[in-house]
Amino acid sequence: MELFNKEYEFVNITGEKLFSNIRFIKNNKKKPLVIFAHGFKGFKDWGGFPYMLETLARAELVSAAFNFSHNGTGDTNDTMSDFTRLDMFAKNTFSIELSDLNSFIGSLIQISDEIEADTGNITLIGHSRGGGTVILQAATDKRIKKLITLASVSNFDRYSENHKSLWKEKGYFEVLNTRTNQLMRINVSLLEDIENNRDRLDIEKAAENINIPWLIIHGSEDLAVDVSDAENLKSLNNRNSTRLEIFKNTGHTFGVVHPFNGSNNTFDEVIQLMINFITGTEL
Repeated sequence: MELFNKEYEFVNITGEKLFSNIRFIKNNKKKPLVIFAHGFKGFKDWGGFPYMLETLARAELVSAAFNFSHNGTGDTNDTMSDFTRLDMFAKNTFSIELSDLNSFIGSLIQISDEIEADTGNITLIGHSRGGGTVILQAATDKRIKKLITLASVSNFDRYSENHKSLWKEKGYFEVLNTRTNQLMRINVSLLEDIENNRDRLDIEKAAENINIPWLIIHGSEDLAVDVSDAENLKSLNNRNSTRLEIFKNTGHTFGVVHPFNGSNNTFDEVIQLMINFITGTEL
């Protein structure tokens, strides 16, 4: 059966574009809908994400991934993996990303017949910061039936008081993208978003309220988000339907890099674990 990889442009509530890819095998059958959210300095086509999403689609799932509206990448096919909109990146906030995700879910539901998606069977997957976003969404969105987090943060407020003070004084701070060697500005509006919306952006509180099946996956050698974040999420939601899987001797991206140079046993195991979890065939 032929695998379709369709590009769509949706818009968020403020009219900004959400560029996406939806992969599925067309067989005139409704299939579980899987929605993926990337993390900080990430994008839908980063490294092994397309490989992961294609593998999910070949398992007869509809896999959908999108770029957050303010992730900083360009708006043409040849710039969607390049940070050409650092002005947008600087203005990004957690609330914007949460709103983007909600808009994307709604847009997919509207075209569910076209993409053969079962909107009564939706799974959210989030990597790193995107993991925190999908936790917040799943805690309140009755449309979501399963949740998977990959190397997820358990708290958005990860800044020291000294850092915050300097941030407020200057109005921004800069992070180095070691892959592209770009200095990427983050405006103080991100910090203000945390401080003004603490309840709404409280991942730990949301984690306690997750009552759907949840698969937490993390690498034991994650240097970007320590494995203790995964253990914290599991401790906050110790239901039988919540499962923690720690993969030994692997890091934040499970051994894959950008540009993608092939998968590995660990990443393939992670993908298969997700497929089994979504389809209900796990041992």
